[in-house]
Amino acid sequence: MKLIIIRHGETVENKENIVQGHIHGTLSAEGKEQAKKLAKRLSFEKIDVIYSSDLGRALQTAREIAVYHKNVLLIETKLLRERDHGSNTGKRRQGDLTKRSEDAETDESLRERAIKIFNEAYEKYPNGTVVFVTHGGLKMSLVGYLTGRTMHEVEKPKNSSVTVFEINGEGKHKLILWNCTKHLEQKTSQ
Repeated sequence: MKLIIIRHGETVENKENIVQGHIHGTLSAEGKEQAKKLAKRLSFEKIDVIYSSDLGRALQTAREIAVYHKNVLLIETKLLRERDHGSNTGKRRQGDLTKRSEDAETDESLRERAIKIFNEAYEKYPNGTVVFVTHGGLKMSLVGYLTGRTMHEVEKPKNSSVTVFEINGEGKHKLILWNCTKHLEQKTSQ
């Protein structure tokens, strides 16, 4: 399986340094442009299925990709959501808010979700090309799993970045591309 993992485009909340977690978020003007450029970049890719977080910021990004892949199934799933930040959700990152709240989702729970959706996709599309449109934390957790590291050993992905893995059934996954945003160098989105 070829697995393409995407982080959603920039949001208004990213710009304002707000902890988003499970809130939908809104793509900023820049984020919308990032999503369009990303979609154009992936327009020549033969995609079998697009899985997206059901949160608005990821879905907006996934729907831009789907514009070029009209006959490809777009599956919305809670499994690809960002970490639930508990009582920090919706607050601005500053001072002590850089610490995780006690009611936040654990690293283990985040990893379990990442593994579950990965296994589901691999079972259904072992020879296909699968796109995951997700969030920074979930992407870090999944990349950590696929490379045998923890999420804290993985660089934070950029908005609309592309990461590609070659997946085989024997756990010898090959990282092809990491955190690439070359599509953002395009002058226009059309």
